[in-house]
Amino acid sequence: MYKALVVDDNNVTGLMLHEMLKKIERIDVVNVFTSAIEARNFLKENAIDILFLDVEMPGMSGLELLRLLPQKPLTIMVTGKKEYAVEAFELNVVDFLVKPFSLSRVMIAVEKAIELLQMKNSGLNKVEKDHFFIRDNKAIRKILLNDIYWIESKGDYVKIITSNSSYIIHSTLKNIEDNLPSQLFIRIHRGYLISIEKLEYIEDGAAYIQGTPLPVSETYKNELLKKLRML
Repeated sequence: MYKALVVDDNNVTGLMLHEMLKKIERIDVVNVFTSAIEARNFLKENAIDILFLDVEMPGMSGLELLRLLPQKPLTIMVTGKKEYAVEAFELNVVDFLVKPFSLSRVMIAVEKAIELLQMKNSGLNKVEKDHFFIRDNKAIRKILLNDIYWIESKGDYVKIITSNSSYIIHSTLKNIEDNLPSQLFIRIHRGYLISIEKLEYIEDGAAYIQGTPLPVSETYKNELLKKLRML
């Protein structure tokens, strides 16, 4: 069972969502709060898998709560206003439910979250000499190290850019870096890990791969220069 928490200052909406979630297998609603502040105090002591979070609430909004959480659960935002969608997705929410919503729409959002949780649990498979496997939606996909251009952080996810596609998996850049051979890949920024072989040139604080500028921070610049075979 996956533990879920509902946070909505509207008692009717919160209880209705709770009743809907009761009908979905593998979901256990551990609590329902009408205040983001109460939810934050609860989350300090309790781990959950999926957070159903209203946007507009008195005292602290759902978006403010999400920014304050050091360990963010997979979050499904709930609101009556579509204009919050862009800001919500910038915080890497799983889905965005606009009131009024149906049981079928909630089930779609829950399925997205469960798939991501399964990906998180499977993680990045062991890196072999020249490849590793990732879960890509419902497929298990082989990624060749030589095909990777760069990998960038997307909050609780990373985006792997290859020669012919890109993939998003639930992981951290640090975890990816620790699993890849350091002679082939190097961190150039807190948000970017690149293939040394695919690096074309460095200019004006940016590393260029396939004509795309990627930021090089001062923290990682010296280590990068040491790795380059300069004449």
